[in-house]
Amino acid sequence: MAVPKRRQSNQKTRSRRAHDFLTPRQLTFCSSCGKAVPTHRVCGNCGTYMGKTVVKTDEA
Repeated sequence: MAVPKRRQSNQKTRSRRAHDFLTPRQLTFCSSCGKAVPTHRVCGNCGTYMGKTVVKTDEA
């Protein structure tokens, strides 16, 4: 099995891991009910997408 000949520097390790972090989800606010919804998704609260009703929900 191959084994590294020299120890890898901290800079090399950190630059390799620079993109490994998690990014928070982008949220927008629903135009109908105002609830925070992920972008390009149907609102789970009122069932609208881009101002149009796509899914019928049981709203009281």
